[in-house]
Amino acid sequence: MEEDKILAEVGEEEQRKSSSFVFEEAFSRNIGWLSEWEQQILRTKKVAIAGMGGVGGTHLLTLVRLGVGAFHVADFDIFELPNFNRQVGATVSTISQPKAEVVAQMARDINPELDLTLFPAGINQDNIDAFLKDADLFVDGFDFFVLDMRAQVFARCAELGIPAITAAPIGMGTAYLVFMPGHMTFEEYFRLEGLPIEQQYVNFLVGLAPKAFHRSYLVDPSRLDLAARRGPSTAMGCQLCAGVTGAEALKILLGRGPIRPAPRYHQYDAYRGKWHLGWLPAGNRNPIQVFKRKMGYRMLTQLSHGVPTAASPKGNSEIERILDMARWAPSGDNTQPWRFEIKDPHHVVIHGFDTRDHCVYDLEGRASQLSIGALLESMAIAATRFGLRADIQRDSGAAETHPKFEVRFVPDTSTRPDPLWPYIPVRATQRRALSMRSLTPREKNALEDAVKPSFSIHWFESLGNRLKVAQLLFMNGKLRLTTPEAYEVHRDVIEWNTRFSEDRIPDQAVGLDPLGVQLMRWAMKSWSRVKFLNTYLGGTLLPRAQLDFIPSIACAAHFLIIIEKSPQSIDGYIAAGRAWQRFWLTATQLNLRLQPEMTPLIFRAYIRDGVEFSKNESSLRLAERLSSRLEQLISPKISQRALVMGRIGAGPAPKARSVRLPVERLMVS
Repeated sequence: MEEDKILAEVGEEEQRKSSSFVFEEAFSRNIGWLSEWEQQILRTKKVAIAGMGGVGGTHLLTLVRLGVGAFHVADFDIFELPNFNRQVGATVSTISQPKAEVVAQMARDINPELDLTLFPAGINQDNIDAFLKDADLFVDGFDFFVLDMRAQVFARCAELGIPAITAAPIGMGTAYLVFMPGHMTFEEYFRLEGLPIEQQYVNFLVGLAPKAFHRSYLVDPSRLDLAARRGPSTAMGCQLCAGVTGAEALKILLGRGPIRPAPRYHQYDAYRGKWHLGWLPAGNRNPIQVFKRKMGYRMLTQLSHGVPTAASPKGNSEIERILDMARWAPSGDNTQPWRFEIKDPHHVVIHGFDTRDHCVYDLEGRASQLSIGALLESMAIAATRFGLRADIQRDSGAAETHPKFEVRFVPDTSTRPDPLWPYIPVRATQRRALSMRSLTPREKNALEDAVKPSFSIHWFESLGNRLKVAQLLFMNGKLRLTTPEAYEVHRDVIEWNTRFSEDRIPDQAVGLDPLGVQLMRWAMKSWSRVKFLNTYLGGTLLPRAQLDFIPSIACAAHFLIIIEKSPQSIDGYIAAGRAWQRFWLTATQLNLRLQPEMTPLIFRAYIRDGVEFSKNESSLRLAERLSSRLEQLISPKISQRALVMGRIGAGPAPKARSVRLPVERLMVS
């Protein structure tokens, strides 16, 4: 009885909605661009749409608002979180719900009189004809990577004399083609038959977008991985697809206006403000297209290398998600000197370690301690996302070489998400030239506030001061490149032929040009090669110019993070690491880039503390001279309290970077 009552109430609600709907009034604002007669014609038309995702769902709603009265809609998929950036039906309330049903309901809420048939199992060879039955137009909303069934549907449309449109969101624009009965077919244009699937993807892409307007602003090409069936997409591109498809559909369904079928192709890019109507006789068999296809095949393997993800929690618990975010904290040479031990859902132990036993840059453990401080700050920031406060206690009984921290996450109703948390995984080192525009007062104030109250910032902003820092770093570069103990570190921390590395620095992120990278790779085979280059061929000049001098000039400023009182224990360096991370995250929030410049401070500390970092006497003497030069640049008093040094400025995000070990590999029991 209760179920009958509910069904009756639903029926009454649907009847109420329908009774308040008047077709002519609902779509009256179309009149003017359409005649009243044309609006009624559209009401009688049927459109078949395959796919209710990024473009398909928007196609449906656009054509419903145009006044088209009947649809066949197919999709077997459900909505998931990664759909949120572009798919019209993707909301928190529709997660795990069938796409076809969700978007169909949205369409019926616009026009309750729709004749709408769902194909919830998608399209297959058994139902293609039913899907296309009585259709006046087919609109392609398939996922980019669904080529086999797409080709079959287009082929059947050609056999049945049904016009068909395909529009793809390419970057922040659209590329689209119209296939009309009696003209070039889908297969004649794209030439997919008989090719391996990866090459079919290339053919489809270069056929859709021969002009490739999007390539100049694709900031991370690694996100396009054809072999893994993965590529970026934007809401703007999807909306533009629906707009151009709606206009072409209007012309086809009403039989008015110019229709330019394949081999004509259309491209519009809103980001670059470019439009092109082109002609490709022979489609992808055109000689220019053949060349592009071959280039695409060669590039395919390069685009299929491992792609880093900013944050990909494997577990569902809050503590696992916090750790997954925090692991992106910076560390010298990407050593990640920490391991996690989860005790309970609100308690984790951080097992730290330093690299003083093998790294010339960490002989006192300070570099690792700064990194652990950055990790702890990242954890505290990430915890606020879940309304948690991080209580952090260092285990005073643990050895300084292996510091241990007890971290408890405490629910706190007064805790609000820290605005810096989204920037934890995207913060990265940029070793290449930056803009020389000055930092604005707003930027400087935000950066200085990030380290208060226990720290302050000392700036080197003028061209003259940047030149002095450049000279200092140029000489430190010589120390770095001529010290045998440093060679051993450099040899081991670079991963070759890659843009991303989980536990080292990728060669493409070092900051050298391709010639410099190849020369460095050859030299790194042995210390004797390095020594030969340094002695007879001026081998340090090229890397010092590219890695030290030019970037030191090409930036907005250099900075020092200064502690109020010289640190007396590990706690001072942990605190400095936390301040440094807030400074770096604030810079990222301001769309500024940053590069640490730690070697002057590291070797200055060795000279001050009497640490014999090398058996090479010339390296020790050079370090003494550079320590004096640093004190000439800044007062001895400031140099004693300077714990972090770096450069900063506006500029592009790095195209290559160190990523991190998966969180499960950072766990200990």
